[in-house]
Amino acid sequence: MRSFGAVLLLLGILGFFYASSRLDDVEPLPQGLSVGEGVRLPAGRWQIARYGCGAVAGLGLLLAMFPKGR
Repeated sequence: MRSFGAVLLLLGILGFFYASSRLDDVEPLPQGLSVGEGVRLPAGRWQIARYGCGAVAGLGLLLAMFPKGR
């Protein structure tokens, strides 16, 4: 489990930085959009990808720290 956690942590961190760099290339989201409307725009999709990769990195950190469910 520890090695799987390390892989998830690495992929999450790399994905977070990649999504952040792609988010800089698109125009920002307009104010006042709901989440459903924001997902239709490229900036909204990259924002969700960035948060998803952050969650994967967090899960990988937990799996690496507690390998046997302690």
